[in-house]
Parts: sequence; C-alpha cells; structure tokens
Amino acid sequence: MKASPADQALLLDLQALDTRLQQLDHRAKSLPEHASIAEFTAKINALRSVAAEQSGQREDVTIELKRLESDVEVVQARAKRDADRLATSSSVKDVAALEQELAALKKRQFDLEEIELTVMEKLEQRDAALAATSAQIEELQASVAEVVTARDAVLVTVTAERNNAAANRRTIESKVPADLLALYEKQRARYGFGASLLQYGTSKASGVKLLENDMQTIRATAPDEVILCPISDAILVRTSESGL
Repeated sequence: MKASPADQALLLDLQALDTRLQQLDHRAKSLPEHASIAEFTAKINALRSVAAEQSGQREDVTIELKRLESDVEVVQARAKRDADRLATSSSVKDVAALEQELAALKKRQFDLEEIELTVMEKLEQRDAALAATSAQIEELQASVAEVVTARDAVLVTVTAERNNAAANRRTIESKVPADLLALYEKQRARYGFGASLLQYGTSKASGVKLLENDMQTIRATAPDEVILCPISDAILVRTSESGL
C-alpha cells in the first residue's frame, strides 16, 4: 500500500486521539467514586436485610401483644359478666362460686397484664433496634448521594473532554485515505496501536529500539510505501525524527 508521508503523519494525530479517548474511558470507569458507591451500596443492602429481619421480629412481638390484649379483654368481659351475676344472685352456693371465679379471673388478668408489660418492653426494644438500623441506612444513603454528585461532576468534565477529542478525531479521520484508514483501524483493533512513530530508531508504540537490519530495510523503503513496525505491528510512520 502507498500513501503520502503527509497522510501517514495524520495517523500519529489519530493515534494520539485514540489513546486519549482510551485514557478518558478508563478514567470514567475507574473513578474512586465508583468504588465508594459500591461499598456504600453493599452496606445499605446488608442493613436492609437486617432491617427486614428486625421488622419481622417486631411483627411477631406485635402479634403476641395483640393476642395478650385480646386475652385480657376476654378475662375482663367474663369478670364483668360474673360481677353482674353476683350482684343479682340470691343463691349462697352461686355467690361462693362466682366469688371464687372472680378471684381466679383477677389473678389471671394480673398475670396477663404482667406478661403484657414485658412484651411491650420487648416491642420498644424492637422499635429502637429497627429505628437505629433505619437511621444507619439513611446516613449511608446521604453519603451515596454526596459521592454520586461528586462523581457526576467529574464525569461532566471527562465527557466534555471526550466529546472534544472525538470531534477532533472525526476531523482528522476525514482527511485520511480510506484504504490507509482501514489498515490503521485493523491494526489498532488487533494489536492496540494503529500507528507508531519511528523516533531515532525506536518504535514509540513499543518503546523498543529496532534492530539494525530492520532499520536498513526501512531506509531502503520508499517514503510513500506504508510499512508495519516489526515489533508492534502498527503502521510505522517515518518523519524527520526517525533517524534515517
């Protein structure tokens, strides 16, 4: 393939922009804020699991408390019924039985209310634990919001720079002959670099100095002949800095 030295030189600008675009993409993906957000999110998810368990425990206690309250209401209703019967009964036997049952009901109500107080304390503890976990979640969510804001501010800058680099790339790309551009893209896709400057005998893409026999071959090649770097396989661009 043949291409003028000027067209080949355009590939260096293209490669510089492609390298910059890769750097910007890497920067956007590797911002420390991403790791912070992931860490906070993992903690939030873990706390949500704890909160779900605490909520279930609270619900169990609530059900237990409602059952006790219902039992107390039943005892109170029965005691009222027996008290009403006692007030109207004229049978000594019935009065004795009712008084005995009322005493038993009074003790039963006392016992139930004692248990009820214990369960209410347990419910307060469950409420406090759930509230503490919820507060932790809210605190972490606030931290996430702060980090997201900081990340988005950086991404705005990176995106603007990337858009500018992409626009410059399109401008240069339009000036490169189609066959030369196709070769550049092919080599870049395969090997990571599409073009490499030969600078004083060293291929910039690899950073390795070429062997003398390779340099002799390059010196014997016409300036408009497109050649590949024997080390990086990128298009080797020769300029006044090549040391030929």
